[in-house]
Amino acid sequence: MAYQLNEEEQLILATIRKFLEREVQPVASELEHRNEYPFELVERMKEIGLFGANVPEAYGGQDLSTTVYAMIFEEIARVWMGLAGVVGTHSVLCDVLARFGSEEQKQRFLPELARASRRGGICLSEPDAGTDLQSIRTTATRHGDHYLINGSKMWVTNGRYGEIFLLLAKTNKDAVPTHSGMSAFVIEKGGEGLTVSRDIDKLGYKSVETCEVLFEDFRVPAENLIGGVEGNGFKQVMAGLEAERLNVAARGLGVARAAFDEAIKYARQRRTFGKPIAEHQTIQIKLADMATRIEASRLLIYNAAEKRDRGERCDLEAGMAKLFATETAQECALEAMRILGGNGYAKDFAVERFYRDAPLLIIGGGTNELQRLVIARRLLEKK
Repeated sequence: MAYQLNEEEQLILATIRKFLEREVQPVASELEHRNEYPFELVERMKEIGLFGANVPEAYGGQDLSTTVYAMIFEEIARVWMGLAGVVGTHSVLCDVLARFGSEEQKQRFLPELARASRRGGICLSEPDAGTDLQSIRTTATRHGDHYLINGSKMWVTNGRYGEIFLLLAKTNKDAVPTHSGMSAFVIEKGGEGLTVSRDIDKLGYKSVETCEVLFEDFRVPAENLIGGVEGNGFKQVMAGLEAERLNVAARGLGVARAAFDEAIKYARQRRTFGKPIAEHQTIQIKLADMATRIEASRLLIYNAAEKRDRGERCDLEAGMAKLFATETAQECALEAMRILGGNGYAKDFAVERFYRDAPLLIIGGGTNELQRLVIARRLLEKK
């Protein structure tokens, strides 16, 4: 690893690990199985400053490097992937505001987002538009000093308990190309016309609410148009999703590590045919493959993160990291379940939770099928 942590970064990561081991790990499986929102843990995350990790210091945040930011998500997901979701989409909103917001917008929103006095999320996907965001139907129509929002959004993490959101909508339905007619807004709960209609019941990623949000003539001040110019929303959102792909990749690495740790610990303890199963070659091959994929995932993630920190384009590297690390999470979770046998299928062990959480990472942040297309397109551009 080329990145060297300074003393402050080491202290931040040590504090987060201590919090996770002492306060999260003992309750994670119980809360997840009950699908219970972790209110107390979220409050502690506020105190630690996790919600301001990628907010510039001038606005009250920690302004951590992308590499350290990825390490934080890796550590959280290693203990409880769902808890990382509370911070993940909040961070995307912060990233887009910090990069593209006007100074007035930054002053108005970033300090409270850094403190998490109000928490955020993103309203992008729709019932008929997930990976293909250019197919969204939600509109924002200008009326004097405000816009009226109409449409619906799906898969909104923090949708029920969050209060500020990044919204992508069409401000020009006839624009060619389509993305040039899209704009991004900061929207705030509290006005008429915004309804959190339901929580989506999910296979994994429990406890963190994922909602459908409906808009019917929902009024948004024109001053909440990010950057103050229509038509830039798609590019702004894509830049934010580049950071999200890295945090999703880091979550995949965390889940893979957790599954591997459970597998190797069990393999040392479980005995068959007179010896620990770790001494059987079949198990050793599985462990070797898992460890190798985990190390490769880590290097891909850190490489993409460092490139982003240098201000360089990293959609190719981020796509590779997201693709490989999340597929590794899925593979390691399944292999861990096989190593544990029947115990891996039981709720007494955490492996079944890893197995249920991993598929979301393959789908979320842009499906891995899309990542392959992005990777191929960039490779062809470079050659």
